[in-house]
Amino acid sequence: MKFQPERAEGVNVIARHEPQRLWVNAQVYTHSVLVPWQGAVLDWGVTSVDALEVSHFERILELQPALVIFGSGLKLQFVKPALYRSLIERGIGLETMDTAAACRTYNVLASEGRTVVGALLMPTPAAQG
Repeated sequence: MKFQPERAEGVNVIARHEPQRLWVNAQVYTHSVLVPWQGAVLDWGVTSVDALEVSHFERILELQPALVIFGSGLKLQFVKPALYRSLIERGIGLETMDTAAACRTYNVLASEGRTVVGALLMPTPAAQG
């Protein structure tokens, strides 16, 4: 009996998450990242929901996802729709949840072959307030 889950070749998997870091495949990250279903994990350059700008969401467009899973940090925090209008205009869905839940949801969707991007905030201790 096989106990390991099926993993499509080349699909990024979030292997582990802690409040200050996460592992994508075998690489550890301690800052906010964009995790596409395939390809390189990208530095997202933001530390809190309050620091988000339109440009942060426009950067996601380059990855051409069908869906974005936004991890808002340690707790659920919604973003003003004006910030992600570029996604809405292109019919790209955005689901918001805390980063731990976003990591789990991302893995499920990526394992199903969905074109998903995890936009994951990893707040610095100072940004957590």
